[in-house]
Amino acid sequence: MNTKAEMILLAGNSHPELAELIANRIKPLADCRIYKRSEETKVEIGDSIRGKDVFIIQTGSKEPNDNIMELLIMCYACKTSCARNIICVIPYLPYSKQSKMKKRGCIVSKLVAKMLTKAGMTHLITMDLHQKEIQGFFDMPVDNLRAAPFLINYIEHKIPDYRNAVIIARNPSQAKRATAIAERLRLGIAVIHGESEKERESEPDGRTSPPSTVLKPTMESRKSVFQLPNLAFPPRVNPKEKLPMDVVGDVSGKIAIIVEDMIDDVEAFARASDVLRERGAYKIYVMATHGLLSSDAPRIIDGSNIDEVVVTNTVPHEVQKIQCHKIKTVDISLLLSEAIRRIHNQESMSYLFRDITAED
Repeated sequence: MNTKAEMILLAGNSHPELAELIANRIKPLADCRIYKRSEETKVEIGDSIRGKDVFIIQTGSKEPNDNIMELLIMCYACKTSCARNIICVIPYLPYSKQSKMKKRGCIVSKLVAKMLTKAGMTHLITMDLHQKEIQGFFDMPVDNLRAAPFLINYIEHKIPDYRNAVIIARNPSQAKRATAIAERLRLGIAVIHGESEKERESEPDGRTSPPSTVLKPTMESRKSVFQLPNLAFPPRVNPKEKLPMDVVGDVSGKIAIIVEDMIDDVEAFARASDVLRERGAYKIYVMATHGLLSSDAPRIIDGSNIDEVVVTNTVPHEVQKIQCHKIKTVDISLLLSEAIRRIHNQESMSYLFRDITAED
């Protein structure tokens, strides 16, 4: 008979505040020390975890390499200590932005998934993956929770006259996300099209070099084959030209609410707010699940046309909040703690995904 194992909560060093919020709703954190000695990460678990369900709370922060290494060592320590299940609660998965092949790089998020699997992780709880296809990199159950209900609740209760708002997609790829939120709020949408930033300089990587030899077609290959005149090797596609940044949709005299999955490059949002202000938007909000807020984000937000930046607490950003009063936080510990409780009690997770569509 499959009996229910005891639950153990462990937390890494990435976001102790979130871990405490979750623990307050479930049970106290177990004894676990994570520290560095001679620049090497060491993990010491003080409680017995043999035959127990271990939930490890660790998110991504400004030090993703340390976050991943801590998590790997914690997983392996639990595995070698005969834990029954090792469930990792990673609200923001580090390296999730590197989920596509570019030039001679690699898909780093798949590498992270393989390392975590090898270290002993048996189940993943995360939130709003940058690309939903990342779930396929893991050979285990993955629960990709959504923060949209919390952000929608914030709009309804904290934004005065939100009925006069329009949901903004900062680029066409975010149109589905903006549409899903707009339909729930019964609002219209607008899409920002084009780019105002400078073209990214691409260093020569060998792709632009011509072939060393020109192959001449034989008489047999010329038969019944259409050939372009005076062509030595395959034709080159014309490069894309980025259009000037503009807004597709009416934002004049309205509240503009930009929705994204994460806020990292704040300058791009500042430029988008400039365009929205020029088009007549009288108040501009930026809402996202993960507030990475890299480099000098507080200074850029303060000097921009953005009135308020709303993010969840999946990533620690207390220092940025002190530096910029425009940054607001929505607590999502309730959702994570409920997911932990349901998985431990072997209850259905479908309730947490009710009314969630593929576009969310």
